Amino acid sequence: MVGWIVTGLLACGPTAAQAKPASLTGREAFDIATEAYIFGYPLVTMDMTRRVMTNVREPEGMRAPVGQFVRTRTFPLASNHEVAVPNADTLYTLLWLDVSREPWVLSLPDMSGRYALFPVLDGWTTVFGALGKRTTGTGPQKCVITGPNWKGKLPSGLKDYRSSTSMVRVLGRIYCTGTPEDYAAVHALQDQCSAVPLSSYDKPYTPPPGQVDPDVDMDRPVREQVNGLGVADYFNRLAILMEENPPTHADKQVVKKMARLGIVPGKPFSIDRLSPAVIQALETVPGAAIGKMIAWSKAGTNASDWTLRNGWSWTLKTGVYGTDYTQRALIAAMALGANRPEDAVITTSTVDGAGQPYSGNNSYVMHFAPGEAPAANGFWSLTMYDGDCFFVDNPLSRHSLSAHDQLTFNLDGSLDLRIQRYPPGADRESNWLPAPEGKFILMLRFWWPKESLLNGSWKIPPVKRAD
Repeated sequence: MVGWIVTGLLACGPTAAQAKPASLTGREAFDIATEAYIFGYPLVTMDMTRRVMTNVREPEGMRAPVGQFVRTRTFPLASNHEVAVPNADTLYTLLWLDVSREPWVLSLPDMSGRYALFPVLDGWTTVFGALGKRTTGTGPQKCVITGPNWKGKLPSGLKDYRSSTSMVRVLGRIYCTGTPEDYAAVHALQDQCSAVPLSSYDKPYTPPPGQVDPDVDMDRPVREQVNGLGVADYFNRLAILMEENPPTHADKQVVKKMARLGIVPGKPFSIDRLSPAVIQALETVPGAAIGKMIAWSKAGTNASDWTLRNGWSWTLKTGVYGTDYTQRALIAAMALGANRPEDAVITTSTVDGAGQPYSGNNSYVMHFAPGEAPAANGFWSLTMYDGDCFFVDNPLSRHSLSAHDQLTFNLDGSLDLRIQRYPPGADRESNWLPAPEGKFILMLRFWWPKESLLNGSWKIPPVKRAD
């Protein structure tokens, strides 16, 4: 199956892949290829992630076959370095789907008021649907996820979430306090989440075992695998993936440019058809494109996409990107599967309010004036990571602070969060976020954030040296 782009190209005679690619200078080819690399980065990354996460016969850990749920049962230990920047607030309930042949029916249980979020993403990382407390409530619910070319009649009572791509990812999260009792409660909810092909709806269904591909690299991080692809392999993967996961109508300009290089949806990419000068220029594209993505988040690059204030960095442009391809690619590299800002805002800090990198040799305090403590319609949390973005081992096994903790407020109603390596004293321990010996990173997450954060009227205060 092909999208509107391939159909349009075929209607105009021989495609760019069938004919000799247009004559280009090395500079022209470099510019087009750099844009194409950034444009396709989310799709290639999603596909590589899907390959690794579904390359098992049955669910195990963070992996499960297509159409079967990953159900994480506990928060990771500090010694677990399998997943960077984990959270200590929700248990994941994840699902990969292929909707190229038929739709899938997704069923969620009654959450009984508990915060949950189940965003549905297409192959380009666009969040085209979100089930959960903010949007659809916490009662039992069912929906159907259809593919780009599906036509037919759906059972009554099922909301249709239509994907523009055959590849779909459901990235569910259910709030959990981490106590044994709450673990058990969330496990029961996870076990009631189900997904079945439409042809098996309201019928007994046993998912088939997954197919294991021995050629899939299950050890190297996905980002490392994607960034390590040669330019020819990268563009060939992109071209083939775009057949089942077509670009949108808004992407027609970049698709037209890519065709000049011979990158056409559904057609193998052959770099040998290009001139030696163009091939030489293309070999430098991956490094240049990744450098451009990294530079995008720097101060002053694009003020409308990124905010840098008081040592904190965040963006409100996630989940839906339009033609902002560099922003979309950067988010795919940093936080694949990011939510819409109405559902979640994640802020990151690597330096204190004076611009100095954090160090466990120092003690810090994050002070909130009376009435200015962090708040969210769902919940908020401040999480500690070491310099490699993993949890920090500490005597309390405490990795985050949140509104659900028994925080102690000052007499005037202000709030001080203590961030340091050593205990601050019994009277301050409730507000203590243990730090490692060396460098560390802080993340302040807001689930279903309040409008005051989204419109900027509430400011995140700096983290200051307390010593």
